[in-house]
Amino acid sequence: MNKEFVMRGKTADFKTTGATEILNFSGLTPGYAYRLVEFSLYPSSGLGTGSGELLGSITAGKTVADPEAANFSDDGLIGSTVLMWRNDSFGPYGTSVTNDLFLITQDLILSVADIAGSAPVNWQCRFVAEKMNTNEEAVTNFKQYTISND
Repeated sequence: MNKEFVMRGKTADFKTTGATEILNFSGLTPGYAYRLVEFSLYPSSGLGTGSGELLGSITAGKTVADPEAANFSDDGLIGSTVLMWRNDSFGPYGTSVTNDLFLITQDLILSVADIAGSAPVNWQCRFVAEKMNTNEEAVTNFKQYTISND
């Protein structure tokens, strides 16, 4: 089994369309969980414009996490990222906060927002597989189940 893998795509702006992306972990290899180790955004348009701001969130909860209102006290929020660029001499600025200790065994919900417009946003997530014994798997599944059904 590959130790690392990438999911990537282009998703419509959440604030104007309500669109989300499901990151499907259902039916993957039994005895394994996955950790989010990288969450990145990249614009799909407006690269030559003066400024822009992209936001993204990933949750293990049952409802989408608004990328414009990150709540780090929410146990389901496992990834939040921002990318900004301005019309000045400074280059782009981006930061990402990931809960890379959260073991994923169920589907996640990703949402993105283009604050300066309404263009779709390119995203990429990198995950690492973790082998679990039967007891670890039961605890991990129960933890994510309680978060996603809260």
